[in-house]
Amino acid sequence: MKLENYEVHLPNYSIGDQIYDKIGPVCESYGKKVLVIGGKKALAAAYDKIEQYVGQTNLEIIGKEIYGENCTYATVERLRQMPLYRQADMVFGVGGGKALDTVKCLCITDDKPVFAFPTIASNCSACTSVSIMYNEDGTFLKPHFFVRPVMHSFIDTQIIAQAPRQYMWAGIGDTYAKYYEATISAREDRLEHFTSLGVAVSVMCRNPLIDYGRQAFEDHKKGLCTYDVEQVILAIVVTTGIASIFLTKDFTPDYNSGLAHAVFYALTSYPVIEEKHLHGEVVGFGVLLALLVDRQYEEFEKIYELNRSIGLPVSLEDIDITQAQWQECVERIPGMSDIAHYPYRVTKEMLDEAMGQLRERVSKDYEER
Repeated sequence: MKLENYEVHLPNYSIGDQIYDKIGPVCESYGKKVLVIGGKKALAAAYDKIEQYVGQTNLEIIGKEIYGENCTYATVERLRQMPLYRQADMVFGVGGGKALDTVKCLCITDDKPVFAFPTIASNCSACTSVSIMYNEDGTFLKPHFFVRPVMHSFIDTQIIAQAPRQYMWAGIGDTYAKYYEATISAREDRLEHFTSLGVAVSVMCRNPLIDYGRQAFEDHKKGLCTYDVEQVILAIVVTTGIASIFLTKDFTPDYNSGLAHAVFYALTSYPVIEEKHLHGEVVGFGVLLALLVDRQYEEFEKIYELNRSIGLPVSLEDIDITQAQWQECVERIPGMSDIAHYPYRVTKEMLDEAMGQLRERVSKDYEER
């Protein structure tokens, strides 16, 4: 059997409450002129601190630009045509997932050095080698994969700790999903070395959230930068990014998704999900169903208790979905691509049984209160 040739580029990162003091040592070898591109709120939260630390280096900020509102190819092309972009030796991307994905799609495609400055802990964009691209109307288009992630990610825990708490809250739900979806999707497969590494690494998308998630969320609500907060930030931003890189084979995310994401994408057909709920919030609800379908009852209890302790959803009512709407989703979910690589066929009967078990658990919970 012929062995495959492949290369893997892992993310470089620094983390701490004064980590921008590493900007000079890390970035100066790539040139001098810096263009900063980010989200409006993200730049308001981080730009002054970035500017302060850049002032202590040989670098020069030549411009500050708001990236736009969505990660689209049209937005990327608009930024590419800017004279300041052409003059810049490197770009600092500042913000959440859409801002960082836009800057990655712009710079990595052009082989221009790009550095990430995440300001929220809701996703792994700062450390992974994919951008999630959208249509101009804001609907999902496709993932755009790259050979490598950004050159370095500067994770300032102080800035993230002071960000709106719902982002870390939703990030928790999306992060523990990585472990359960990867381990179920990869079950019984003969795995490549890098895929096996991804599955092994994914356990660190779960363990810190079980151990530190509740206290981290309480500390985050107070704007505190504590050990628990840092451990959860690392799980959300770094570990998930590393796992995703290893779990993506031939630019096909066979092991990167699963039933929890199928539940989310099915539910997005109802506007209330986009209008009132966050991606990781709904995925966290989907994990409960995925664990029941997979008959991992002990793990279900751990995630159920974590969700309930921090307010992540445990029922359809928590995400404003009716039983009739759910039944429509049950018809669609078994045929969705997210579970095409599952070790067994997910059926409507499995989903109905899992939802019944979840309702019983919620009812029992209310009775015990």
